Amino acid sequence: MFQKVLVANRGEIALRVIRACRDLGVEVAVVYSEADRDAPYLKLADQAVCIGPAAAAQSYLYPPRIIAAAEGVGADAIHPGYGFLSENGNFAQMCRDCNIEFIGPPAEAMHRLGNKDRAKQVAREANVPTVPGSDGLITSEEQALAFARAVGYPVLVKAAAGGGGRGMRQAWDDAGLVSGLAAARAEAEAAFKDGSVFLEKYLDRPRHVEVQLLGDHHGNVIHLYERDCSLQRRHQKLVEESPAPNLPAAVRDAMCAAAVRLAQAAGYYSAGTCEFLVDRDHKFYFIEVNARIQVEHPVTELVTGVDLIREQIRIAAGERLRYRQEDIVHRGAAIEVRINAEDPANDFRPSPGVITTWRPPGGPGVRFDSHVVPGYRVPPNYDSMVGKLLVHQPTRAEAFAVMRRALREFVVEGIQTTIPLHRRIFEDEAFAAGRVDTTYIEREFLKPPGG
Repeated sequence: MFQKVLVANRGEIALRVIRACRDLGVEVAVVYSEADRDAPYLKLADQAVCIGPAAAAQSYLYPPRIIAAAEGVGADAIHPGYGFLSENGNFAQMCRDCNIEFIGPPAEAMHRLGNKDRAKQVAREANVPTVPGSDGLITSEEQALAFARAVGYPVLVKAAAGGGGRGMRQAWDDAGLVSGLAAARAEAEAAFKDGSVFLEKYLDRPRHVEVQLLGDHHGNVIHLYERDCSLQRRHQKLVEESPAPNLPAAVRDAMCAAAVRLAQAAGYYSAGTCEFLVDRDHKFYFIEVNARIQVEHPVTELVTGVDLIREQIRIAAGERLRYRQEDIVHRGAAIEVRINAEDPANDFRPSPGVITTWRPPGGPGVRFDSHVVPGYRVPPNYDSMVGKLLVHQPTRAEAFAVMRRALREFVVEGIQTTIPLHRRIFEDEAFAAGRVDTTYIEREFLKPPGG
């Protein structure tokens, strides 16, 4: 086991990793930018190291300063959390070249799966269904138009690199495809320094279902069942749950087995997530692998009893998986909502500032993961998430009831949050019945006036 782990992240996930290290008896250090110098979780680490100004490019996204911090505190491993450098294969290799273990997958697997086009090739070789798409990257408008006319509109332009919905555009005709290509390439170049794109047939109103994976250095890979993440806004998840409602058991089993095959084919280890789209006929299609821990990992922890962060650390230290597939049992229903410092009434405008009142809910069946305390100043520089509210109950109906109660109890003042939107969502009959898709929120909750 490691002697000391450096947490190369901030906020809720930094605190989560600090706690996991404490539980394992491992010393822990954490980095911070000047914008986070007063973050309360810094005091819970053995050491805290400032790595630069507020701008992420000069701090959390600047590998030399993170490596220097790890060497300075004598860390023998770095946990990247999610976001920032967590899926950067070059950073993972840089860590290992400096004799510091990267708590994540091998750089080779990250490069193979981090590019969506290459990942689809791996999926096809592993006999995992994929959305019909272009044969490789799109290099010209003529090539794009020929594909779209052959498979039929609508089509989806997708950036080969990155994630989070950036570099994606729907096209419903030739004119929309030409403009969408240019826009997607520009956005992808700005976000990921890689403007390459490919095309897929656009699936109308699919569900987004993903499978949690764990693999070790010794070739063992298991799944920990699925999460439904269909409630989204602009490809950003709002609500996640497990099990996926109204998903036939045979489809669930086939999807989980496909995810394991793909991970094994890619030589993957550590925690990871295989994401799928599911159409109205319950046919599933691979879309990408998130080669890291995800925001919604606690959903899986609640239904399986497996601490995914601890397992990540153990795997990175070279230990074999402690679980066989038959050891993983799914119990009950878990739901997570993301509490963001945003104003849903004003097009989700960011709402940084000082939190004057902060009274999160509690009680049976409630878990709340957050780095926030009363008086905390939400900086304007980073992701707006300030917490994750989770519930776990024997049934989905009971989980809904507890979530409604928890959202009513939650009091935040000084900033705007997404709590009012979540209260509306959990009163929605279609969501309660499991009849939603990835466009449902924008279609039914965020209609323009008179729409």
